[in-house]
Amino acid sequence: MSGTLSDDSLASAGQLRLTWLRFRRHKLAYVSLFIVALFYLVAIFADFLAINDPHAVDARRGYLPPQTVHLFNGDGFNPYVSGMTGKRDLKTFRQVYVPDPNKKLPVTLFAHGYPYEPLGLFETDRHLLGLVSPEPLDGIYLLGTDALGRDLFSRIMVATRISLSIGLASVSLSLILGILLGGISGLYGGLVDLFLQRVIEIVRSIPTIPLWMGIAAALPNTWTVVQIYFAITLIISLVGWTELARVVRGRFLTLREEDFVIAAELAGASQLRIMVRHMLPSFTSHVIAAVSLALPAMIISETSLSFLGLGLRPPAISWGILLQDAQNVQVLAGAPWLLLAAVPVVTVILAFNFLGDGLRDAADPYG
Repeated sequence: MSGTLSDDSLASAGQLRLTWLRFRRHKLAYVSLFIVALFYLVAIFADFLAINDPHAVDARRGYLPPQTVHLFNGDGFNPYVSGMTGKRDLKTFRQVYVPDPNKKLPVTLFAHGYPYEPLGLFETDRHLLGLVSPEPLDGIYLLGTDALGRDLFSRIMVATRISLSIGLASVSLSLILGILLGGISGLYGGLVDLFLQRVIEIVRSIPTIPLWMGIAAALPNTWTVVQIYFAITLIISLVGWTELARVVRGRFLTLREEDFVIAAELAGASQLRIMVRHMLPSFTSHVIAAVSLALPAMIISETSLSFLGLGLRPPAISWGILLQDAQNVQVLAGAPWLLLAAVPVVTVILAFNFLGDGLRDAADPYG
């Protein structure tokens, strides 16, 4: 189907259809949409894409540099990675690893590896990449390893799932709170609006870093990873709902004097039905734009909390926890590849911001 519509089709197109047509003209936002979709596909299939067990510890593999996958061997297309040989650096007396050209490890697709349950449906041990017949210390380390010998690439894959799911869950809770409280504030007005706006101002005036530090100190050390996960999600949601509530309130104040709202009131519709069935669908595109701009803020919040040690804790894996290993300058001098954990953070935040800008411009009928 072509991207252009006739005048008759445009006249009968709904708001979401018109918003989509305007959005497709925003090339940077359109590309960002596919980047964001790719990240969420990585989050869904994180264990399948991971090559090694992200929790497997072996100090003998500590600080292995990134390996290169060679596609061609002497007899044609035959992917392999070179084995790593350790030797002592005579200047720093540290153990360093260099590729061994005489040890070629064949790489295969859909190899066997550590067991996992995709989406909790069934158990399998198939992974996208792997070695044909690996020995105990052999492996594919595309982005190197950390101090404990854990595969950085596999940990980034799993961390993508954790960080993006926290952002999505936090935005979902914030969306419910923002629409509900913002809608009530804009629809009823008066003392209800005054009270809710003062609550929003109080929440927005609280410094976030001291608040997070206090809440993190209050979380019991005996809590499991799952309990801390839900606690962090709830904390970020309770802090981040105010911006969306302001957006919804402003739209409701504008719409409550419209003819279709007055007609619904005269017909005897309840306030909740007017809000959900009549007013909210009229600015769905604005809500989508607000949510897309709120998602990167939620992801940055989780990453910052975990980086400062106030969010998720090991053995959980998130982008913030991975970046904790990259805050030591002395470590980075010998293992600069640990900074690669920041690449997905920067990429997805930029993609979400460009996507939000494109959706916001597309949702503006006067843009």
